[in-house]
Amino acid sequence: MGEFTVKEQIILGIETSCDETAVAVVKNGREILSNVVASQIESHKRFGGVVPEIASRHHVEQITIVLEEALKQAGISYDDIDAIAVTEGPGLVGALLIGVNAAKAISFAHGIPLVGVHHIAGHIYANRLLTELKFPLISLVVSGGHTELVYMEEHGSFKVLGETRDDAAGEAYDKVARTLDLPYPGGPHIDRLAHEGEPTIQLPRAWLEEGSYDFSFSGLKSAVINTLHNSVQRGENINPADLAASFQESVVDVLVTKTVQAAQEYDVKQVLLAGGVAANKGLRTRLEAAFQPLSHIELVIPPLKLCTDNAAMIAAAGSILFEKGKRSDLKMNANPGLELETI
Repeated sequence: MGEFTVKEQIILGIETSCDETAVAVVKNGREILSNVVASQIESHKRFGGVVPEIASRHHVEQITIVLEEALKQAGISYDDIDAIAVTEGPGLVGALLIGVNAAKAISFAHGIPLVGVHHIAGHIYANRLLTELKFPLISLVVSGGHTELVYMEEHGSFKVLGETRDDAAGEAYDKVARTLDLPYPGGPHIDRLAHEGEPTIQLPRAWLEEGSYDFSFSGLKSAVINTLHNSVQRGENINPADLAASFQESVVDVLVTKTVQAAQEYDVKQVLLAGGVAANKGLRTRLEAAFQPLSHIELVIPPLKLCTDNAAMIAAAGSILFEKGKRSDLKMNANPGLELETI
């Protein structure tokens, strides 16, 4: 629907949906002036996952520091900001509340417009920080809590073609990693281990009904756990690297096959990869190989720093929503179950 261009627009982005306290400043929806992220991985590692109460407390401690650092790195003051974009949901309610209330406080104190952003829209728009989006497009969103194929006809238009019916891909990675006694977060460790092994173990692939773009990884996760337990009971040794490689092969096979099918069915110009699991080397490599023969479709894969949760992606999405006239008022609340809706 044509390129979306704006003039000298400065957006402050705030993201606190899970365990990263992030603030960024983005100019004209495309240019990152600063992108500061305070991670909490070390605090949650010993629990094997994110503890919501601990995450919320860390956000309270970090939000002001990260805000000040983002403004300092961008070389701006609050007077230069056109709008504040903040993750409204989905996410952990206590964590979301810190970012939402920080954004509302700044909006009230400085009279700056407020824009609530859907977390997944942010992940999709991380790609606009690399290149202008070309419509129609499809985005494969793969993260700890979400696995979705999203179709977009224009800016701010989202149609979910398929989503996970149980465990998201990232969730399955973390659970399999725990079974293999790998540290949290499990995804990078499984990915690394998979490259040391061979996919020699037969594991299921949940294709679901014919023509479905939904995903299901719960059965695969259970199959990995059962395979490991059965080998222990029989006194056999399974090579963890081969098991990791076989698991990753199954996940990537389904993700890539369905993405290619959707891209061809909907005759898209672009395919975007988005979300934390977009950092997975196996997935990136297989997608590149699958789309190489399809030269009429541009594949966009963001750098690792824009795959995991960050605020530049929230500012990038917020820029478009702001231009489209979306405004949130001071009644805005954290919404952990927020649906991805067309603006």
